[in-house]
Amino acid sequence: MEYNPDLHSIQCPKCGHGMTEVTYGADLVIDRCSNCQGLWFDTGEADALKKKWMGDALDTGDPREGRKWDNVEDIACPRCGKDMEKTSDPDQVHIWYERCPEHGIFMDAGEFTDYKHETLADWFRSLIRGERG
Repeated sequence: MEYNPDLHSIQCPKCGHGMTEVTYGADLVIDRCSNCQGLWFDTGEADALKKKWMGDALDTGDPREGRKWDNVEDIACPRCGKDMEKTSDPDQVHIWYERCPEHGIFMDAGEFTDYKHETLADWFRSLIRGERG
């Protein structure tokens, strides 16, 4: 089978463009949007990538662009089509993402890098931005 960059296994739940599979090592494959650079993680993949050295290298999008997508409503899971829950990370409440309880999470560009690197600055950002409502 020939590779066709125009064919994508799933569509981005935020902007609707195709998502491209990107790999880390031999065992971890995530999906990155070809347009907004958001990342789709099947269940457990975000935590697995968080533990990997240089895992944030897959998060190639600009965080400022990623924040522009926070206001998109009615986001459907790219796996099952059900509405995703809007939530924030319990340890870093300023990181807002979408979650399908059955299939995984979607993080806008730059959010995974922030998620991977917890710092004292995160505590201050959480005071300013707060939990997602």
